[in-house]
Amino acid sequence: MKNVVITGANRGIGLQLTRKYAAQLNKVYACCRSPNREMETVNGVQVIPDIDVTLPESLATLKHHLKGVDIDILINNAGILHVDSLPKVDAESLKLQFAVNSIAPLMLTQTLLDRITRPGGKIVMITSRMGSIADNSSGGYYGYRMSKVALNMASVSLAKDLRSDKISVAIIHPGFVATDMTQHQGMMPAADSARNIMQVIDEMTPDKSGQFFHCSGESLPW
Repeated sequence: MKNVVITGANRGIGLQLTRKYAAQLNKVYACCRSPNREMETVNGVQVIPDIDVTLPESLATLKHHLKGVDIDILINNAGILHVDSLPKVDAESLKLQFAVNSIAPLMLTQTLLDRITRPGGKIVMITSRMGSIADNSSGGYYGYRMSKVALNMASVSLAKDLRSDKISVAIIHPGFVATDMTQHQGMMPAADSARNIMQVIDEMTPDKSGQFFHCSGESLPW
């Protein structure tokens, strides 16, 4: 049995990861701002509500809830997407996406770092291939793309800094998934994406730490 912490666990990919890890008899700590019945009725799940990953007081609350817990897998899944297009790119929208998508995962990881199992612990960043500079063929989505590039850079730095602790950092694109974030447009359901993400996490080893993967296992360009 593993201890798994998941942010943004009340819907979409986060909810499916919560269900699937719990179904494997792991202890899941499901974090979100607003819990719902779907997550509260999953056996083996401890729901930790009122967690806004952008707020220092929420991170302190989360650390208190996890006192004495050795975290085997930390999944930074919470994220937001705004459709920022010229000529109406909004500075406040950019800042919010950076706060949620880039800064929060790093600060949450730092907050819980002394709880992560050594050796063998895994930190997972749910990113996007939209954060790939080489793969950007369509433009637009300024805040989302920029914030995911920043997340990817932070993740590579974490991988290097934590190598001696034998903690692996997985940087995973979940695919184009039909969720609330994408207005339920997408090429796969959240359950399939979650299953694939779990496979990549399971196969993550220190020598793969800091690499950028599609949930299919394909290596992605930066």
